[in-house]
Amino acid sequence: MTAGNAAGAAPCFLIEEYFAGKTRAWGIFQDRFGKLRRQFVVDIEGFWDGETLTLAEDFLYDDGQRERRTWHIRKTGAQRYDGIADSVVGSAEGRRRGSMLNWRYRFALKVGATTWTVHFDDWMFLQGDGVMINRAKVTKFGIKLGEITIAFTKFPATARSATPTPFPHESAAS
Repeated sequence: MTAGNAAGAAPCFLIEEYFAGKTRAWGIFQDRFGKLRRQFVVDIEGFWDGETLTLAEDFLYDDGQRERRTWHIRKTGAQRYDGIADSVVGSAEGRRRGSMLNWRYRFALKVGATTWTVHFDDWMFLQGDGVMINRAKVTKFGIKLGEITIAFTKFPATARSATPTPFPHESAAS
């Protein structure tokens, strides 16, 4: 993926502004053959203190697994960010251009009883009405393992339910 003409596109994507407050996202992971392997919902609470953006992410996967990840992201220039988080190997690096952000990092991914260090190459595109689309390629040794697609939206605190909505294949009672 490349930035294409996003450099001059509006709206301007400042992650410290977008992620301040509450955000909800829905995502899927497809393997390298395009087969849907996993779905998830993530609730994000973001705090910007003028120097560091702290993101507390609470994931709920379609198999019932829950996970929490906390990011600490610093703005290092007009167009650049770096960040650390649970399971991120080293630090993540981001570069903003107009309405998009490219975010790259290595991640310690649990696969069964082992842990693989994989590379994430995220491309986030801010849309209108508070919607942001994230496409991420996941690779290991340069070999594509799969892709993640995530749609984010801002939620007023009063509009959010305490727990994410069940997945379509789950009943409300399960």
